[in-house]
Amino acid sequence: MPRKPNDLKTEPLTLATTPQVVGYLKQLLKTGLYGKNAADAAERLLTRALEQMLRAGSIKLPRGG
Repeated sequence: MPRKPNDLKTEPLTLATTPQVVGYLKQLLKTGLYGKNAADAAERLLTRALEQMLRAGSIKLPRGG
């Protein structure tokens, strides 16, 4: 069953990193759990890290969020 489209607005973000980090991201792609390209994998890892920080109380949701 297809996923429901994300209702949240998205914003572009440019990220520059080392070839080694891109290599690690590409390894994650082979699992099939991190998207179809290195940018997808980076976004998913960032989202997971932010979720963990929210749960730990390291960061807080913005007002109205």
